[in-house]
Amino acid sequence: MNFSKEEIRHSMLLYAITDRTWLKEGETLTSICEDVLKHGATFLQIREKDLEPSAFQKEALELKALCAKYQVPFVVNDSVEIALAIDADGVHVGQGDIQGKNLRALIGKDKILGISAATVAEAVAAQAAGADYIGVGAVFGTSTKKNARNLSVEKLREICAAVTIPVVAIGGIHALNLRKLSGSQVDGVAVISAIFSSDNPGKATSDLLSLARQLVQPTPRLMRTALSIAGSDCSGGAGIQADLKTMTMNGVYAMSAITALTAQNTTKVEKIVETSPDFLKSQLDMIFTDIFPDAVKIGMLPNARLIEVLAERLRFYQAKHIVLDPVMVATSGSILMETSAVLTLKKELLPLAELVTPNIPEAEILSERKITTPEEIEAAAEFIGKTYHCAVLIKGGHSVNTANDLLWADGQMEWFYGRCIPNPNTHGTGCTLSSAIAANLAKGYSLSTSVQRAKKYLSGALSAMLDLGAGSGPMNHAFCLTGEFS
Repeated sequence: MNFSKEEIRHSMLLYAITDRTWLKEGETLTSICEDVLKHGATFLQIREKDLEPSAFQKEALELKALCAKYQVPFVVNDSVEIALAIDADGVHVGQGDIQGKNLRALIGKDKILGISAATVAEAVAAQAAGADYIGVGAVFGTSTKKNARNLSVEKLREICAAVTIPVVAIGGIHALNLRKLSGSQVDGVAVISAIFSSDNPGKATSDLLSLARQLVQPTPRLMRTALSIAGSDCSGGAGIQADLKTMTMNGVYAMSAITALTAQNTTKVEKIVETSPDFLKSQLDMIFTDIFPDAVKIGMLPNARLIEVLAERLRFYQAKHIVLDPVMVATSGSILMETSAVLTLKKELLPLAELVTPNIPEAEILSERKITTPEEIEAAAEFIGKTYHCAVLIKGGHSVNTANDLLWADGQMEWFYGRCIPNPNTHGTGCTLSSAIAANLAKGYSLSTSVQRAKKYLSGALSAMLDLGAGSGPMNHAFCLTGEFS
């Protein structure tokens, strides 16, 4: 996985470093690390100095896969060879490992390079050597490294001021002393024993994450915004309702312009009342002239005239980060778009979109070809992308690729592999995925990363196994609110 500089800085918040010393009988490092990642660790480094190379590499491969699942950066301590062999996200090295070496050239420009430092001079040199972040310590002494020098908050602040890359504090940090780092300007804390020696590593991680958030005060800024242009689903599982929930849970301020009212539930769509083109235009004018959206998600558009008005307004306001979910058929099988509207959609909206997200049946309509194999998915994506000059995410399912999706962008193809979640309640999955992508684009993530993050969110909503209604029910969009209101 590739991480932007902004993502690397954010991932410093709670940096977990492995230590198998405290493993109990029957436990594995992988199982403990999954508990740690599940409870909020934002970065993982494997540091197992006593393992022989083949065992180290085997364990590193397991942890790499785990971090990919949770979309958390994974680096290998000291061993550039093993980091390169398993294609880890990066490597972390000490001062002694950088002498006379061009590590940046060795690991490549897209990999993460972390370097330890204990002085301003070392930190500046590490930045000059191409480091993406610096680990500074030991701040409170440590049992895992002999002869470590303790650093004051003042010295930490000096180091942070001397470099522009993220700084993470390390060394003897635990829940009782973490607050002492207040004012140091570090971007996060690295923890070993306070997590891995705990009887409950997951809870320890959660507690430390809460304290780290209090320590690291981000620069205040306006909240990012996203607009959903879609139909209303009175049952709450899809359409505007699903979009607003998804955008909110993905950290942006959500707005809506309604294209149609539907009388539907989990079994069928009974009635559709379309918004007038003039009223849609008024909604868009009110939004764009007051709270300009950082991203736009487009869903149900039942007729050609609405598409024409929408396209004209999007061009007029020069809207950005447009994600088009070409909603043509409901999960229940009901037709949601007039045939004439499909032609207008192709002509007016697809060329404006940054990304279009059809499922297999919709991709068949847009590409005018049958899709039954992964190779045909690739061919259809390339055809749509080149014809309409937009990126294309063809969503798996419909007996072709289950949970695997294909992104075609700028001539490049990228498969996103996902596990099949045995949940029959899939109402609103397309709305949810496209809205989550738009929300992450609004926050500044790349298209590829936005898709990754959206798939992770969708998997969480499906895995919550909400079971409502007699038909294909909705997902739990608020699955990550872990019972605060119960």
